[in-house]
Amino acid sequence: MSAKIKYTDEPIEARIIQDILPPPEELAFREEGVKVTIALSKKSIEFFKSEATKHHTQYQRMIRRLIDAYVDTYDKPLTPRSTRTTRKRTS
Repeated sequence: MSAKIKYTDEPIEARIIQDILPPPEELAFREEGVKVTIALSKKSIEFFKSEATKHHTQYQRMIRRLIDAYVDTYDKPLTPRSTRTTRKRTS
């Protein structure tokens, strides 16, 4: 424990690497969940259960992430209702 550290003046090879870790606020954030009942095909459930077992996770979580990825890809901002033109009814 009494060994001294020897410092040298050798050049340091530094390189910048991409930050792949999410920020802490993303780690603490938990999206609100809504429970739903849905009937899926037996084939789909068997597939997700099999894949979940291989990857040591829950099959429901895999399905939820798949749906979230779909929404993230195709989600478009909603048009406010105020921009719709209303047509008067004729009696």
